[in-house]
Amino acid sequence: MAIDFQLERDAFGALVLIDAHGERHAGVVPVRAFPLTAPSDGLSLVGSDGRERVWIDHMTQLPTVVRELLDAELAVRDFAPTLLRLHRVSSFGVPSTWTVSTDRGDTEFVLKAEEDIRRLAGGALLIASASGVQFRIPDAKALDRASRKLLERFL
Repeated sequence: MAIDFQLERDAFGALVLIDAHGERHAGVVPVRAFPLTAPSDGLSLVGSDGRERVWIDHMTQLPTVVRELLDAELAVRDFAPTLLRLHRVSSFGVPSTWTVSTDRGDTEFVLKAEEDIRRLAGGALLIASASGVQFRIPDAKALDRASRKLLERFL
């Protein structure tokens, strides 16, 4: 599939879309349609006015240069560390402070409510901290026994 747009960065580092008509759209933002279940499928480039400028069915259809620009932009937007181990929780009620290890290092976060732990397909979990950071657990059963025991108190 041939793409009918170009993508580049401006002097300020913002993405600029050049559409099929040669019109420039500064400050476009990539938005995944299915960020957790199909991150490479369904991507929208949204203009600063909130309107979709381009729809991309599959990231694999894009030229390498365009895909690398989008991957870099999405990495910032989709920051969701993978939770590897739970060390302790301050209490088994909420709010509680969790001390964890992630693929980005050790940290602490506050869980405001049990509803902030979402179950996803395939045994995955998504935990929203009070500060808005989303922590992923791809497979809760793959955690060590002590981590699973702490987590089960909240599920």
